[in-house]
Amino acid sequence: MKINHLLALVAGGLLLAGTASAQEKKIKRSDLPPAVEKTVAAESAGATIRGFSTEKEKGQTFYEAEMIVNGHSKDVLIAADGTVVEVEEQVTLDSLSPEVKAGLQAKAGKGKILKVESLTKRESSCLRGPGRDKREKNYTEVQVGPDGKPLAHEE
Repeated sequence: MKINHLLALVAGGLLLAGTASAQEKKIKRSDLPPAVEKTVAAESAGATIRGFSTEKEKGQTFYEAEMIVNGHSKDVLIAADGTVVEVEEQVTLDSLSPEVKAGLQAKAGKGKILKVESLTKRESSCLRGPGRDKREKNYTEVQVGPDGKPLAHEE
């Protein structure tokens, strides 16, 4: 079952330290297992690859492909067997339903929404801003579901 959620990057909020795994490390495309390479080739059709990394979470190894598609960011997290686990893809604020826009703005308060990303997981999905992007300063991350209401738990 897939459920859409939203998260926005908001200026003027709290600085998030980030949730990137301490075990994440940059790798080359040639380091990808064959099953992961096959998935990367399919997911990156027409995209510009920005880089690859690997991380361990709960004893499992995952591979992330960072890319630019039609001018927006798209990151794909892939299990070692080639299964897509998670896709983070930038979306425009104008593409969102009025309920979702209102929910994000309510959660953002006086902050300005700078970026919105769709977060799709194998079991569910969510729209969000990249809270783990350490390049950004003075921002906070807000998340809402497809109905514009705050999530019961953050993704």
